[in-house]
Amino acid sequence: MKKFFSVSDVENLNDIVNEALSLKAKPHANEELGKYKTLGLVFLNPSLRTRLSTQKAAMNLGMNVMVMNMDKDGWALETRDGVVMNGTTVEHIREAAAVMGEYCDILGLRSFPSLKDKEADYNEDLFNKFISYCGVPVISLESATRHPLQSLTDLITITEYKQVEKPKVVLAWAPHVKALPQAVPNSFAEWMSKAQAQGLVDFTIAHPPGYDLSQEFTQGATITQNLDAALDNADFVYVKNWSSFKDYGKVYPVTDDWMMNNEKLKLTNSAKVMHCLPVRRDLELSSEILDGPNSLVIKEAGNRVWAAQVVLKRMLEDLNK
Repeated sequence: MKKFFSVSDVENLNDIVNEALSLKAKPHANEELGKYKTLGLVFLNPSLRTRLSTQKAAMNLGMNVMVMNMDKDGWALETRDGVVMNGTTVEHIREAAAVMGEYCDILGLRSFPSLKDKEADYNEDLFNKFISYCGVPVISLESATRHPLQSLTDLITITEYKQVEKPKVVLAWAPHVKALPQAVPNSFAEWMSKAQAQGLVDFTIAHPPGYDLSQEFTQGATITQNLDAALDNADFVYVKNWSSFKDYGKVYPVTDDWMMNNEKLKLTNSAKVMHCLPVRRDLELSSEILDGPNSLVIKEAGNRVWAAQVVLKRMLEDLNK
């Protein structure tokens, strides 16, 4: 594995999930694999679970880890070519990424979208240039359009806790106080759509009018604007807010009640409830669910380690060939 950016970087979802669960059972079985190898984690935005879980995964594999907070500790990056750098940017991504590749065997990068320019965000210019110039395998720690480590984690969690062979999985839009990116729901929809194509789940997306995701990520999914109908017989409900894709970054007023609570949970097949975290209690998701027996959010967060570890393991195996 040379890069981990989207679901297209994984051929068989069942295989990678089962491998991740085997690592969970024996976390240190491959600790010699990463000996004398260095993982560099580059953050342009805040992180809790992604940062700590990926560090933990690397340590389980015997790797050294270096962390760079570019938004606080690094030089302001220029990503455009052919410009005279006489403004506020200090270092070009060509040099910055190449230098990081000199120090590290594998790199991870995290960056968020502007939510102002759809074309610029969805072109993934920063990420693609980082991959091109660093010269080593790259893991997405979240980008403008996707969060693949989170989505792999979600599939691992669904597989681990499912009670039926082919569970019904619902991605349910939730309220928020500000405009949030589409990266997590895009990625979840992309992974669940492929999981559905491989016979692993039945997948439904529920959102209010105006909140359609890009069709690039939702092929094969059942899409509805009726939350109650979507919840019928659901085995897993994945709660997440996102802003408009069509009217990019905008937030439309929603008067109906879209927050998951125990009353809505009665419509489901006693569904397990998931969220990527951080979550705003009693806005996105009710405290009664978060503190109740149907919540998987902590177990889900714990599985972030095994998602990162299986990806790092596959990259290290390629490096060691």
